[in-house]
Amino acid sequence: MTDAAVTMDLHPQPASAQPEPWAFPAPERGGLGNGLTVLRCHRPGQQVVAVEICLDVPLDVEPGGLDGIATIMVDALSQGTGKHTAEEFAAELERCGATLDAGADYLGARVSLEVPASRLAKALGLLAEALHAPAFADSEIERLVRNRLDEIPLELANPGRRAARQLSAELFPASSRLSRPRKGTEETVARIDAAGVRALYQAHVRPATATAVIVGDLTGVDLDAVLAGTLGGWTGDAAEPLPTPPVIADDTGRVVIVDRPGAVQTQLLIGRIGPDRHDPVWPALVLGTYCLGGTLTSRLDRVLREEKGYTYGVRAFEQVLRSPAPHAADGATGASVLAISGSVDTASTGPALDDLRTVLRTLAAEGLTDTERDTAVQNLVGVAPLKYERAASVAGTLADQVEQHLPDDYQAQLYARLAETGTAEATAAVIAAFPENRLVTILVGDASQIKAPVKALGIADVEVVTG
Repeated sequence: MTDAAVTMDLHPQPASAQPEPWAFPAPERGGLGNGLTVLRCHRPGQQVVAVEICLDVPLDVEPGGLDGIATIMVDALSQGTGKHTAEEFAAELERCGATLDAGADYLGARVSLEVPASRLAKALGLLAEALHAPAFADSEIERLVRNRLDEIPLELANPGRRAARQLSAELFPASSRLSRPRKGTEETVARIDAAGVRALYQAHVRPATATAVIVGDLTGVDLDAVLAGTLGGWTGDAAEPLPTPPVIADDTGRVVIVDRPGAVQTQLLIGRIGPDRHDPVWPALVLGTYCLGGTLTSRLDRVLREEKGYTYGVRAFEQVLRSPAPHAADGATGASVLAISGSVDTASTGPALDDLRTVLRTLAAEGLTDTERDTAVQNLVGVAPLKYERAASVAGTLADQVEQHLPDDYQAQLYARLAETGTAEATAAVIAAFPENRLVTILVGDASQIKAPVKALGIADVEVVTG
C-alpha cells in the first residue's frame, strides 16, 4: 500500500430527456412506368431493408378443384427463372445475404424480401427476375406439390389447425373459398401441375395490379434509379382490379366435436363472423376484445387460468378475411372471424366451457371497467414503438393496409382512435361481438368423454364429426 491518494473520475448521470411523440411511419406513395405502385418508407438505422410485393391474387381466383394452386405458384416464383436454375437462384440470394419468402391468403398473395441495405439493388434485381420470368419447371412444381402433400397430414394432426379448419367449414358455405383451407386439401393439391400454375400466373400476376412496399434505412440509396433498373423492367398487361365477392356466413349457435379418441386435452375454438377494418366500430372492437382475452391479465385468463386452473391460456382475437375494394359492387362486404381459442384437459372441457360462457354473460351484464380499458390502451398503444422496431414489421403492416384497401395513414389513425375510445364504447363493441346465441363452438377432443358433459350444458345441438 502507498500513501498516494486514490482519485476517482466521477461523471454525473445524464439527464433524462423528454420522450418524443411516436406515430406509425407514414409512407411515400408513388409508382413506376409499368404500373407498379410503390410505397417507400425511410427508417434511419434499420439497415436490413424489408420489401413486400402485394399481388392481386386472392384465393377466390383459384380454378375450381385446384385449391392450393396459388400457394404453389408463389412458392415456385423463386424456384428457377429464365436466367437461373433453382439452385443458382438460391445461391445468388445467399450471396446478397437476403431471404425470400412467399405466401397466398384469402386477401391476396405476397412475396417478401429482407436484405442488407448495401445489397438492395442486387436483391431487387433477383426479385424482379422471379416476378417477371419464373421458369415453373415441371420438376420443381412436382416437388412443391409433393412437399405440400406431406405437410397436410401433419397440419390435420395439430388440434389448433384442425379446429380452425372446422370453424371455416361451419361458418361459410362449401361453395365459398373462405370455407376451405388456404393451402388446399390432399385431393385438390394432388391435381396441381405446372400447366395450371403457368395459367394462373399469366392470368393474374402483373405489375399494374401489384404494389411494392419498401422499408428501411435508404440513406445513400438512389431508390428511383434502383427501382427503374430492377422492378421497373417487370412487364405485363394492364388489368382492372378484381371484384370482391359477397360474404355469406352462418354463425347460428351450435357445437361441433371433432373426435380424437384418447385425446388428453380438448382444443376449444369459439367463433363467429364479424366486420372488417373499414367498419367504424373496429377500434372499439379491438380494444374490447383485448380486454376480454388479449393478454394474461384479461378476463378469460383471469378466470380460466388463474382462478380455475383449466388452461395455460385463452385468447380472444379478430382476423380479417376479406375487405371490399373501393370499386366493389353493391352488396360486397368485408369480413373477419371473431374467435376465442385455448386448450383444456379432457375432464375440464364441460366446466371450462360453462365458465367461459359465464364470463361472457358477466361482461354483458356488468361491462368493462375503466381500469381494464386503460390497461388495454397502454398495452396496445404504448408498446407500438417496440413492435415496429424492425423494418419487416412496418412493411408487413403497410402490406396489410394495401391488401385490405385501407388508406396509408390507417394504422396511425387506429392508434389515435384506440387512445380516444372510451370504456362504454369498447364494452358495447365486445358484447355485440360475442353474443351467446351466435357462437359456433368447435371442440377437438375425445367425443366419448366430452360429448355428454357438453350436451348437459344445453348450449345448442351437439354434432360429432370424424377427426
